[in-house]
Amino acid sequence: MSIIPEKLNDFRVYEPGNPDYKGVSDIQLPSLEHMTEAINGAGILGEYESPAFGHLSSMKLVLNWRVTSKELLSFFRPEAMEIDCRMANQEYNEQLGKHNFTANRLYVRGIPVKNDLGKVQKGSPYEGSTELEVLHMRLECDGEVLIEVDRINYIYRVGGVDYTQKLREALGL
Repeated sequence: MSIIPEKLNDFRVYEPGNPDYKGVSDIQLPSLEHMTEAINGAGILGEYESPAFGHLSSMKLVLNWRVTSKELLSFFRPEAMEIDCRMANQEYNEQLGKHNFTANRLYVRGIPVKNDLGKVQKGSPYEGSTELEVLHMRLECDGEVLIEVDRINYIYRVGGVDYTQKLREALGL
């Protein structure tokens, strides 16, 4: 059976206890970049970058807004918040000749670090944005956890494999 992933059909953004944010125009998802150190010396031809497993550089979730409104107030508070991004991927099943949707979800707990109020121009959106520093994130596809990063609790899981379990054990956590 040949499934062709076509596109993101639609998405919604939620904060626990609040209705979805209808003013979100798009989201820039976090980039996962391992912190590295250049390794060189005797026995190594040249050098290579060695990742510090589980240690990631700053991760940002960016929500871009059409307009500034009261629903954005929680993003201005200097405290951690939770964001639940629900995404519907559209796929085409070549064998059946039908489209289907796959439910993706990105849960983020983070701290707002930047709020851009945008610009003011008659007849146009503000095009403002909010950046959250990601402390915990979990990416799911049809309920299955693909990636989970929890900086505070030393968790880095990919496809069900916990790459920091032995690190936590070595640290007595």
